[in-house]
Amino acid sequence: MPSVPGGLLAGLLLALGLATAWSRALLRSRSSVRAFELDGAKLGLQLASGESFAVEVAERRYVTRFMVTLLVLRPMRRSILVTRDMLGEDLFRRLRIWAVWGKLPGVATKPLPL
Repeated sequence: MPSVPGGLLAGLLLALGLATAWSRALLRSRSSVRAFELDGAKLGLQLASGESFAVEVAERRYVTRFMVTLLVLRPMRRSILVTRDMLGEDLFRRLRIWAVWGKLPGVATKPLPL
């Protein structure tokens, strides 16, 4: 493209890239997920705006020892990626178990006296 239209196009693409990085990659948007809470088979999200609510998660999840990917269906459609270094070792283990089995591990009861 000639110099002036090409420069304008490059500037617009740069602005679009910065806006996308701000809201998606840097999680600076008010609708960015700041925290989630596992409660049995339910998942609750807390957004950067302070709003929190329960969400419906798709059955299909990707779980490895390094990351967990959850697909939120309702009330908004988005995917959540949690890597191993984002949580403590025990919390990440519990998240992986919840993602695979759909529930948190229970606490073992005391053995009965003999």
